[in-house]
Amino acid sequence: MTKQIIEIGKRRITIFSDDDVSNGAILYLHMASADMEQLAKKLDGVAAVLVAIDQVDWNRELSPWPAKRAFRGGEDFGGGADAYLKELTETIVPAVEADLGFAPSCRILAGYSLAGLFALYALYRTDFFTRVGSISGSLWYDGFWEFMLANQPLVIPERVYFSLGDREKITRNQRLGVVEEHTIQAEQQLRRLGAETIFELNPGNHFDDAPGRLAKGLKWLV
Repeated sequence: MTKQIIEIGKRRITIFSDDDVSNGAILYLHMASADMEQLAKKLDGVAAVLVAIDQVDWNRELSPWPAKRAFRGGEDFGGGADAYLKELTETIVPAVEADLGFAPSCRILAGYSLAGLFALYALYRTDFFTRVGSISGSLWYDGFWEFMLANQPLVIPERVYFSLGDREKITRNQRLGVVEEHTIQAEQQLRRLGAETIFELNPGNHFDDAPGRLAKGLKWLV
């Protein structure tokens, strides 16, 4: 698997692909290049190009609407997902695929934590991605479950993967404590709409074995 780094505007993009890649799936994630390199080793043999997008302000650009901070000392959420999603679909993805020289058989958008929330939100704002992964996704986010009930995805996805740690709902923070309930509800809602879905619980809390959880979900999506 070869590694290539390109700059698109202020974003740093790392692409992992096989030398003979000419079609197949392209898997977009928001993470640092070093983290993607670790993940790529766990995905050896998976028939997909891996694209890591870095230099993104998670709290500002991956949150669907403004909300108060979740942790003391943290930052408020800026609600810039729509503006960033426009950049992703109109600038970043076309540039990556022009560089690769092919259109994929499917585009997969997946992510961990707030990036998992963003991936799910994208279904309701663009038809660019046909498979989505929300791994330990921040589906506790204020108003997100109500948003899903009130709106329809722009495309019914082929597959949607959900997972959480089995201790993520155990918290004194009441906002975060609904994460498992809302994740199960989200999975059931998309299944009712016709998507193939799965929800899995993994041992531990939010910060346990992120690379392993991501690899598990991405293998199912591909």
